[in-house]
Amino acid sequence: MAKKSHPRRGSLQFWPRVRARRWYATLSNWPKNNNVKLLGFAGYKAGMTHVLIKDNSNSTTKGDIVSIPVTILECPPLKVYSIRFYKKDINKGKYIVGEVFNKKIDKELKRKISPGKKENEPKDFDSFRLIVYTQPSLTGLKKTPEIFEVALGGSKEEGLNYAKELMNKEIRINDVFSEGQYMDVHSVTKGKGFQGTVKRFGVPIRQHKSEKTKRGIGTLGPWHPKHVRFTVPQSGKMGNHQRTEYNKWLMKIGSKPEDINPAGGFLHYGTVKKDYVIVKGSISGERKRLIIMTEAMRPTRKPMPAEINYTSLESKQ
Repeated sequence: MAKKSHPRRGSLQFWPRVRARRWYATLSNWPKNNNVKLLGFAGYKAGMTHVLIKDNSNSTTKGDIVSIPVTILECPPLKVYSIRFYKKDINKGKYIVGEVFNKKIDKELKRKISPGKKENEPKDFDSFRLIVYTQPSLTGLKKTPEIFEVALGGSKEEGLNYAKELMNKEIRINDVFSEGQYMDVHSVTKGKGFQGTVKRFGVPIRQHKSEKTKRGIGTLGPWHPKHVRFTVPQSGKMGNHQRTEYNKWLMKIGSKPEDINPAGGFLHYGTVKKDYVIVKGSISGERKRLIIMTEAMRPTRKPMPAEINYTSLESKQ
């Protein structure tokens, strides 16, 4: 007789299933890098398309022209808002001990937040972060600038000197990433609203002669103890979760939007006007949503392709 197998419905790795606090990701952990550079960047999701490239991997399709789904992210330059200093304590944890603000910020950002007046660069600090903001006005999107933290690589002294050099400069995607590397993508998924157990957890639909309901579970658990465990699939709100995808392949960094813009622009987004990146595969989140990209936290051992030969680039509309 065959072995009966019943894997549980719904991964417990995503627990608790809470909604995100804001429409873009919040990061607290950053990878370590010895190079003096920013460890992250951000871009707006424009849409998906597919490319036809020559396969250079060691597979059955090596040397053939294959179709790969990709995602287009528009990446306008970032600007620095401030440099924030932190210190660690056993009782307090990680807390702010000082902050140096940029005196020249865009008027669009002033509608969201006012620059601080008290500047303090402490001599004793454990770490620091660069507070940057986006420029959605350069893309044509009617949005207020988003503000988020970015860590820097290298030693503490070298990173601080590099952060001060960036105070009155624009940071481009080429200053952070390079073509062909792997990176992590942090985003907030689409909101699905209140959903049942079938869509939310993948519970199988019961037969038509079952009691009470078809699109539901058979039992909430045993009689004793009289308690419903949190692992039992139940209805609830779905989507709008912060998720991280590891080791996404950054295939191309482009500065000529006319090479990828379809006729009439991307659906529900428009035309790409600034620098863009092409990432292999899909990325969670709605169009126009801010996607944060960081250096790979746990780089894959998979070798990168020797070269990428683009044969065509067409839009999926």
